[in-house]
Amino acid sequence: MSSLLKKLESGYFIPLRNRVVMSAMSRGFATPDHYATDDMRTYYARRAKGGAGLILTEGTVIHKSADGWNQAPYISSDAHAESWRPVVDAVHEAGGAIACQLWHCGRISHSDYTGDAPVSSTNQAAAGINRQNGKPYGEPRALEATEMQTIYGYYVDAARRSIDVGFDAIELHIGHGYLADQFLDARVNDRNDEYGGSVENRCRFALELVAEVLKNVPANRVLARISPSRFMGGIYEWPDIDEMLEYFIPELWNLGLRTIDVSCANSDYFETSGKIIRKIRSSWPGIIMGGASLTQEQAEAELDDGFLDLVTWGRLFMANPDLAEKIESGTPWTTYEDSMREVLS
Repeated sequence: MSSLLKKLESGYFIPLRNRVVMSAMSRGFATPDHYATDDMRTYYARRAKGGAGLILTEGTVIHKSADGWNQAPYISSDAHAESWRPVVDAVHEAGGAIACQLWHCGRISHSDYTGDAPVSSTNQAAAGINRQNGKPYGEPRALEATEMQTIYGYYVDAARRSIDVGFDAIELHIGHGYLADQFLDARVNDRNDEYGGSVENRCRFALELVAEVLKNVPANRVLARISPSRFMGGIYEWPDIDEMLEYFIPELWNLGLRTIDVSCANSDYFETSGKIIRKIRSSWPGIIMGGASLTQEQAEAELDDGFLDLVTWGRLFMANPDLAEKIESGTPWTTYEDSMREVLS
């Protein structure tokens, strides 16, 4: 039997029927007022019926000030959370598990979405054009140190709502250049207070966030996505990556976090997240998930060699809702095409 099809039974994370994980992918098919829909229920349930062991939802916005994506779903109110309940129930009925990815875009946004200026670690706007509204990214407002607890509170409230409506776990999105990563990244974080400057200070926001969430959600139901090395028009890495990893990863463990998702934003695994995983595996006894670009043979080797515990695929799950079943039957995988992004099926 393929190692991808072995159950995950660990005290560090929820039990899973296999090691095949559908990665979080922003789709933008919620209602205009950000509620989950019946089409979303069908979409996620189809992947669960196709054998996915764990599904990570698309980025789900924790507060209006965290928005930055056309028709992204919210979990910022009880009503928004309840709209997710049929999705969760359908995934469970199909034998799968589902985690809600909690999302704060920070400066990767615009006042078109947030109302006021987006918030960030900095008051410097991100370079480039926001593909969501065709405008330059908005000029952000650097958060005051006294505001951090308010931001953590948005995450905690969203995490509680997620668990209350039946999600098996929550994923804190602290990668891909979004809010927490804007503190971690020395190229972005230009602060001179206790949240900027040194490695320890730049890690403070993410570590305090994880600590607050773990006070409210059991550790085996929390995972965090990080992306120290990823693709952004080329390979992009934290400038002081080794020093950051040597401090940040053990500190996450010391806080009680037990599962991390090392993401690479659709780049070659071995050039990005695979390289990071090899740096941190010896200091992370818990669960590591990653993948994205791996073939079945490569994924099995990463599991067998102990680098990964769970393997993520994103776009391939758009093309192959039954990816896990295809692994079991030996059926060839359908190739992903960009046109698949235009529909929710």
